[in-house]
Amino acid sequence: MAERSMWDRMKGAAMLDVATSEEVEHNADLTTQAAIVVLIAAVARGIGGFNQGENGIIVGVVAALFSWLVWAGITYLIGDKLLKGTATWGELLRTLGYAQAPAVLLILGIVPVLGGIVGAIVGIWLLVTGIVAIRQALDFDTGKAILTAFLGWLVAVAIPAIVIGSSLIEW
Repeated sequence: MAERSMWDRMKGAAMLDVATSEEVEHNADLTTQAAIVVLIAAVARGIGGFNQGENGIIVGVVAALFSWLVWAGITYLIGDKLLKGTATWGELLRTLGYAQAPAVLLILGIVPVLGGIVGAIVGIWLLVTGIVAIRQALDFDTGKAILTAFLGWLVAVAIPAIVIGSSLIEW
Protein backbone atom coordinates (compact mmCIF):
# COMPACT_ATOMS: atom_id res chain seq x y z
CA MET A 1 0.00 0.00 0.00
CA ALA A 2 1.36 3.41 -0.98
CA GLU A 3 2.18 5.99 1.64
CA ARG A 4 -0.64 8.49 2.06
CA SER A 5 0.13 12.16 1.58
CA MET A 6 -0.24 14.85 4.20
CA TRP A 7 -3.22 16.17 2.22
CA ASP A 8 -4.88 12.73 2.35
CA ARG A 9 -4.37 12.65 6.11
CA MET A 10 -5.75 16.19 6.48
CA LYS A 11 -8.84 15.14 4.56
CA GLY A 12 -9.16 11.98 6.68
CA ALA A 13 -8.84 13.96 9.92
CA ALA A 14 -11.41 16.50 8.72
CA MET A 15 -13.79 13.68 7.78
CA LEU A 16 -13.40 12.15 11.28
CA ASP A 17 -11.78 9.01 9.86
CA VAL A 18 -10.65 6.89 12.81
CA ALA A 19 -8.03 5.06 10.72
CA THR A 20 -6.39 8.40 9.90
CA SER A 21 -6.29 9.36 13.58
CA GLU A 22 -4.74 6.00 14.44
CA GLU A 23 -2.13 6.35 11.66
CA VAL A 24 -1.18 9.84 12.82
CA GLU A 25 -1.15 8.81 16.48
CA HIS A 26 1.24 5.89 15.95
CA ASN A 27 3.67 7.45 13.47
CA ALA A 28 6.16 9.72 15.22
CA ASP A 29 7.55 10.75 11.83
CA LEU A 30 4.33 12.73 11.25
CA THR A 31 4.96 15.28 14.02
CA THR A 32 6.53 17.76 11.59
CA GLN A 33 3.60 17.30 9.21
CA ALA A 34 1.18 17.96 12.09
CA ALA A 35 3.02 21.24 12.74
CA ILE A 36 2.71 22.09 9.04
CA VAL A 37 -1.06 21.47 9.25
CA VAL A 38 -1.24 23.90 12.17
CA LEU A 39 0.76 26.47 10.16
CA ILE A 40 -1.44 26.07 7.07
CA ALA A 41 -4.55 26.46 9.24
CA ALA A 42 -3.12 29.57 10.89
CA VAL A 43 -2.25 31.19 7.56
CA ALA A 44 -5.73 30.38 6.19
CA ARG A 45 -7.23 31.88 9.36
CA GLY A 46 -5.15 35.02 8.86
CA ILE A 47 -5.95 35.42 5.17
CA GLY A 48 -9.62 34.86 5.91
CA GLY A 49 -9.55 37.75 8.34
CA PHE A 50 -9.88 35.77 11.55
CA ASN A 51 -6.52 37.14 12.76
CA GLN A 52 -6.98 40.89 12.45
CA GLY A 53 -4.61 43.73 13.10
CA GLU A 54 -1.06 44.59 12.22
CA ASN A 55 1.05 41.49 11.61
CA GLY A 56 -2.11 39.38 12.02
CA ILE A 57 -0.84 36.39 10.09
CA ILE A 58 2.59 36.37 11.73
CA VAL A 59 1.17 36.75 15.22
CA GLY A 60 -1.54 34.24 14.36
CA VAL A 61 1.00 31.62 13.24
CA VAL A 62 3.07 32.05 16.40
CA ALA A 63 -0.08 31.94 18.56
CA ALA A 64 -1.36 28.86 16.72
CA LEU A 65 1.89 26.95 17.26
CA PHE A 66 2.05 27.96 20.91
CA SER A 67 -1.62 27.10 21.48
CA TRP A 68 -1.16 23.72 19.79
CA LEU A 69 1.78 22.84 22.04
CA VAL A 70 -0.04 23.98 25.18
CA TRP A 71 -3.35 22.30 24.24
CA ALA A 72 -1.56 18.99 23.63
CA GLY A 73 0.22 19.32 26.97
CA ILE A 74 -2.93 20.14 28.89
CA THR A 75 -4.92 17.32 27.30
CA TYR A 76 -2.03 14.95 27.98
CA LEU A 77 -1.92 15.87 31.67
CA ILE A 78 -5.70 15.71 32.09
CA GLY A 79 -6.36 12.71 29.87
CA ASP A 80 -3.34 10.55 30.62
CA LYS A 81 -2.47 11.46 34.19
CA LEU A 82 -5.85 12.40 35.67
CA LEU A 83 -8.32 10.28 33.67
CA LYS A 84 -5.91 7.36 33.05
CA GLY A 85 -5.84 7.38 29.26
CA THR A 86 -2.99 5.84 27.33
CA ALA A 87 -1.13 8.38 25.23
CA THR A 88 2.10 10.28 25.03
CA TRP A 89 2.36 14.03 24.57
CA GLY A 90 3.64 13.38 21.04
CA GLU A 91 0.60 11.29 20.13
CA LEU A 92 -1.71 14.07 21.28
CA LEU A 93 0.45 16.64 19.51
CA ARG A 94 0.12 14.80 16.20
CA THR A 95 -3.59 14.00 16.42
CA LEU A 96 -4.51 17.50 17.61
CA GLY A 97 -2.31 19.03 14.90
CA TYR A 98 -4.10 17.14 12.16
CA ALA A 99 -7.43 17.94 13.85
CA GLN A 100 -6.80 21.56 12.75
CA ALA A 101 -7.32 20.55 9.10
CA PRO A 102 -10.87 22.00 8.79
CA ALA A 103 -9.48 25.45 9.67
CA VAL A 104 -8.10 25.64 6.14
CA LEU A 105 -11.64 26.59 5.11
CA LEU A 106 -11.36 29.77 7.17
CA ILE A 107 -9.64 31.30 4.16
CA LEU A 108 -13.21 31.73 2.86
CA GLY A 109 -13.59 34.51 5.41
CA ILE A 110 -12.36 36.89 2.73
CA VAL A 111 -15.76 36.49 1.04
CA PRO A 112 -18.21 39.03 2.51
CA VAL A 113 -21.10 37.50 4.48
CA LEU A 114 -19.70 34.00 3.99
CA GLY A 115 -16.95 34.55 6.56
CA GLY A 116 -19.18 34.51 9.62
CA ILE A 117 -21.08 31.46 8.47
CA VAL A 118 -17.91 29.55 7.60
CA GLY A 119 -16.34 30.64 10.89
CA ALA A 120 -19.23 29.23 12.92
CA ILE A 121 -19.33 25.95 11.01
CA VAL A 122 -15.55 25.50 11.16
CA GLY A 123 -15.53 26.33 14.88
CA ILE A 124 -17.94 23.49 15.61
CA TRP A 125 -16.09 21.21 13.19
CA LEU A 126 -12.79 21.92 14.98
CA LEU A 127 -14.37 21.04 18.30
CA VAL A 128 -15.52 17.70 16.92
CA THR A 129 -12.19 16.87 15.22
CA GLY A 130 -10.41 17.78 18.46
CA ILE A 131 -12.62 15.44 20.47
CA VAL A 132 -12.03 12.62 17.97
CA ALA A 133 -8.27 13.28 18.15
CA ILE A 134 -8.33 13.17 21.96
CA ARG A 135 -10.51 10.04 21.96
CA GLN A 136 -8.23 8.15 19.59
CA ALA A 137 -4.94 9.25 21.12
CA LEU A 138 -5.98 8.50 24.69
CA ASP A 139 -7.95 5.35 23.79
CA PHE A 140 -11.02 6.78 25.51
CA ASP A 141 -14.71 6.55 24.90
CA THR A 142 -16.31 9.70 23.50
CA GLY A 143 -17.63 10.81 26.90
CA LYS A 144 -14.16 10.85 28.46
CA ALA A 145 -12.80 12.63 25.38
CA ILE A 146 -15.45 15.35 25.75
CA LEU A 147 -14.66 15.63 29.47
CA THR A 148 -10.94 15.93 28.71
CA ALA A 149 -11.61 18.60 26.08
CA PHE A 150 -13.88 20.54 28.44
CA LEU A 151 -11.46 20.37 31.38
CA GLY A 152 -8.63 21.32 29.06
CA TRP A 153 -10.62 24.27 27.83
CA LEU A 154 -11.19 25.39 31.42
CA VAL A 155 -7.48 25.29 32.12
CA ALA A 156 -6.40 26.79 28.79
CA VAL A 157 -9.00 29.53 28.42
CA ALA A 158 -11.21 30.18 31.41
CA ILE A 159 -8.66 30.21 34.22
CA PRO A 160 -6.18 32.59 32.49
CA ALA A 161 -9.12 34.83 31.52
CA ILE A 162 -10.25 34.95 35.14
CA VAL A 163 -6.72 35.70 36.36
CA ILE A 164 -6.18 38.41 33.74
CA GLY A 165 -9.67 39.84 34.34
CA SER A 166 -9.20 39.94 38.09
CA SER A 167 -5.85 41.72 37.70
CA LEU A 168 -7.62 44.46 35.73
CA ILE A 169 -10.00 45.26 38.56
CA GLU A 170 -8.88 48.31 40.48
CA TRP A 171 -8.95 47.84 44.23
